[in-house]
Amino acid sequence: MHGLRPEEVTAILELFEAWGEVDRSHRKLAHRGSYIGEVWVSPATVRRVLAAHGLVLKRPRRVARGDRRPFPEWADYRKNSIYIYDVTHFAGCPKHAVFAVMDLVTRKWITELVSIEETSTQVQVVFMDALEIEGLLELVEARQDAPPPDPLSLDAVVDVLPPILLAVSDNGPQMTSTDTRAFMAMCAIAQHFGRPGTPTDQAWIESLFSHVKADWPHLDRIHDPEVLRVELADVRRQYNTVRLHAGIGYVTPADEHDGRGPPSAPPADADSDTPAGTASSTIAYRKPKPIAGAPPMWTDSLPDLWL
Repeated sequence: MHGLRPEEVTAILELFEAWGEVDRSHRKLAHRGSYIGEVWVSPATVRRVLAAHGLVLKRPRRVARGDRRPFPEWADYRKNSIYIYDVTHFAGCPKHAVFAVMDLVTRKWITELVSIEETSTQVQVVFMDALEIEGLLELVEARQDAPPPDPLSLDAVVDVLPPILLAVSDNGPQMTSTDTRAFMAMCAIAQHFGRPGTPTDQAWIESLFSHVKADWPHLDRIHDPEVLRVELADVRRQYNTVRLHAGIGYVTPADEHDGRGPPSAPPADADSDTPAGTASSTIAYRKPKPIAGAPPMWTDSLPDLWL
């Protein structure tokens, strides 16, 4: 053991001048010194020397995380009104992406797609499948076939129709791409994105993936994507029709989605027109309360080509 030599102090100060703006940490500076072969000291020594000379490392400024944006008013808290989707991977097939679409309100896992690619094309395919399964594809086609209003008539009454449903997702490139936005607009589907780096904004779909991987661990040991497709379809059936979901009153998602609901629903609000004891009153009871102080703004992203 020896004391700190003057040349080591000088090397630490030179290290601060050369790398302080890059590393911004006494720990990184200590490792930087040994990495470039200039000085071999502990992080505590670097901090002590810098403090003795009145030098302070500037830490990077963190961007403040804003409040979670509420869903738009037109998005009713009922089935087939709000869908949430995301992509995950399984350990046995790490190169294959698994897209899943879930009804955010009833927690029904609608469909999934296993693909070697992870692009906007897969988003379109899995959403078309979900729309067809839930009988919404005819509604989309009817909206597309409706004659547009006469742009030359100034007296024409134009009815602004709300989107068919709201698609909630994170800010992944396949969700925010121009092709995905155009597809969603063509299908009259509005998009709602969570805050970057905040997976809790997509907690519903993250919970789905977590429970699937925990309750059916054999999925991570499947190395054949074809086998994974077959197993996921069976797991989806069990998840929807067998597994009781705590978030919807300990019934299955299929029960909630089909309107059977729990046997004893919470009482409806006094100012609500929904009778107590029905599945719809249960859904209304669980509807998230508006965020205090949130601005009354439209938070979905409808491309100009749809407007």
